Amino acid sequence: MTLPHEAETAAPESGPERSPAGPGGAGSASGRSPQGAERTAAAPSDAENRSAPEETPRRAPGPAEAPTPGEATTTKADHAKPAKPAKPAKPAAGVRRGRKAFWLALALLATLLLLALVSAGTGAYRIPTADVLASAQHRLGLGGAPLDRVGESVLWNVRLPRVVLALLVGASLGCAGALMQGVFGNPLAEPGVIGISAGAAVGAVAAIGLGLSFFGNWTITVCAFVAGLITVSSVYLLSRNGGKTEVVTLILTGIAVNAFAGALIGLFVFFADSGQVNQITFWQLGSLAQATWPKVLAVLPCAVAGLLVAPFYARRLDLLSLGERPARHLGIDVERLRLALILVVALLTAAAVAVAGVITFIGLLVPHLLRMANGPGHRFLVPGSALAGAVVLVAGDLAARTLAQPAELPLGVLTALIGSPFFFWLLRRTRRKQGGWA
Repeated sequence: MTLPHEAETAAPESGPERSPAGPGGAGSASGRSPQGAERTAAAPSDAENRSAPEETPRRAPGPAEAPTPGEATTTKADHAKPAKPAKPAKPAAGVRRGRKAFWLALALLATLLLLALVSAGTGAYRIPTADVLASAQHRLGLGGAPLDRVGESVLWNVRLPRVVLALLVGASLGCAGALMQGVFGNPLAEPGVIGISAGAAVGAVAAIGLGLSFFGNWTITVCAFVAGLITVSSVYLLSRNGGKTEVVTLILTGIAVNAFAGALIGLFVFFADSGQVNQITFWQLGSLAQATWPKVLAVLPCAVAGLLVAPFYARRLDLLSLGERPARHLGIDVERLRLALILVVALLTAAAVAVAGVITFIGLLVPHLLRMANGPGHRFLVPGSALAGAVVLVAGDLAARTLAQPAELPLGVLTALIGSPFFFWLLRRTRRKQGGWA
């Protein structure tokens, strides 16, 4: 007979020998061994461990690691949060540059129109802008009203020919500068700096001094074109060394050509009469004071032809900027391209010099400003330089007429006063970037 307290004591000892009864007593009826019961009991926990990722026991933070109030702690739930939607991608650089070029061209065009209106109404005989627009509308048959007899004569025979001539000359010089820098692969190239403007002026001065008139109103333009072509060809051949154009050689060649052209102009002045001396002085100083509609019509075909042809070479100029050898591998005939562009530059420069005289630094200053604003791509640089050159020269002519009233400043002198410091700064900047000229 077993006492009650002895049964309680013996019960734990008999536990391992018998499986605890499950629901409905299935554990006792199955007759499984103790080892099988242990495996059966362990199976659910193994499956749970396989389905759930292991979690490293977290160590309680010490005093130095204790989170401060308001500081977020990283938990398992934070890693399970869905990722935030990605931000929309920014437009590509080419798309942004294209938009910038569009708005820049629009701003230049609006500025040019505003300057043209202001210049047409500003002078000794002032014409309000509203009256200028009304007269233009009347001439075009779009309504409006004409001015009085004096106002109409001043506006249409004095002011507007000058504004249109400034527009054509500025566009020609700006475009010629961009083409010259692309042809020579050098940002310091410019028709005036390397002597092409002075060479074209020699042709025009020779036509004046010798009294040539075999082409009528076109005589001065043709002589300036031929002299400008000879000058730019000479500079191109003399400045090349080892298949490339060097900065020092380019500048020194331009100095020599300018000096030689100045000597020839002085020689023509020595043999000219008083009337011819006045005309030659006009070429040397540069001015639009003698602008007339016949002069506009004389320069219009050359300027328009050059300005229309130049943008078609923009892509090839971009390839040429990679270097002569890569451009040849990409299918560009470098020598033919340079020859064609030299002809276009001579045409544009001759057209400008033939009617306005020597006006320097427009072709140097304008392309550089546009490169700083929108990069070196010629698809915008070539037409943009023409547009910006027109803006600069219309503004310069307006300043030349109004700064020293009733006298008038020579336009070429004014542009040289502004462009020379810019050219000096550009020389220093280029030398600093290249680490010297050697």
